[in-house]
Amino acid sequence: MRSAGIIVVGLFLLAGGLCRAQEDAQKLIRSGKDSLEAGDLRRATADFEKARQLAPDNVEVNRGLLLTYLEAGQLHEAEAVGTSAAARWPQDAQIQHWLGLVYFKTGRNEQALESLQRSEKIDGSLFDIHFDTALVLLETKQYSPAADELEKAIKLNSSDALAHVLLGRAYQNSNRTLQAISEFQGALRIDPNLPLGHYHLGFAYASVGRNPEAIAEYEKEVARSPENPNVRYELGHCLLETGDWTSAMAHLKKATELAPQNGDAAYDLGKAMVLEGDAAGAIPVLRRAIELNPADPSPHYQLARALEKTGNADEAKLERQRFAELKKAQPQTGGMATGRIQ
Repeated sequence: MRSAGIIVVGLFLLAGGLCRAQEDAQKLIRSGKDSLEAGDLRRATADFEKARQLAPDNVEVNRGLLLTYLEAGQLHEAEAVGTSAAARWPQDAQIQHWLGLVYFKTGRNEQALESLQRSEKIDGSLFDIHFDTALVLLETKQYSPAADELEKAIKLNSSDALAHVLLGRAYQNSNRTLQAISEFQGALRIDPNLPLGHYHLGFAYASVGRNPEAIAEYEKEVARSPENPNVRYELGHCLLETGDWTSAMAHLKKATELAPQNGDAAYDLGKAMVLEGDAAGAIPVLRRAIELNPADPSPHYQLARALEKTGNADEAKLERQRFAELKKAQPQTGGMATGRIQ
């Protein structure tokens, strides 16, 4: 009888200890969530690690620790927690989702897509899952599937401006430019201060030949991002296309200063200088364009023009020959050589 009583007391004490451990784990989970929300990742990590020691089979603990490691950029630790948790709870959408992001951040896009698509099958009602799946698809240049995912995401949350921008980019890259324009316009209605919103809209306008509208959008973006070389280049290129060589030169010169390795900016600047009458100044700029893009025939054509205008007929002849050689060597598409005409 005495031994039976000891066993009962032992079981009672064990049950009490387990209850206290669960209570302590819940307190740590709440603290970890609060710390994570406040951006205190060190505190959140400590709380979730302690909670895992007390309750290793608690799904909330594993979710919290995985997300905290992911947010902290501790991807090795996040993967270890995530793979273990995914094996333990294979039908948990958030664990599969965050493990997919770990794979994405470590450059394993195929594994990322597998986890994210598994997550979506478990629960297709979460905006973030569709959005993050689209990010991986965009990264791997799968534009039509990315558009499908973003359309699903926007149905769940139509007020997310970035989702509209990304959908616009997916449309733009799958030859649906008018739809892209609509998405970029919608994004700017939601958030007029959206970073690069006017740039994306301007690029879409330019791609269908609506250069005045493109210039207006690029000018708005330049006012916000004057040191962005891509914005400067695209604005300068559009101005060059419309014949405003003086304004084009100002932006293209700035683009070459901000991005000295941009051969297209150097080419456009040299071309604008030739058209504006500064052939002598264009020569070193066009030689730089040739150095940056040696297989591009167009800078040789413009350089030949500049050399002719400065009285260097022999050099100009050599550049025209080089232009013809490179043009002939370009791959053919539909019977036409690719690249710029001049």
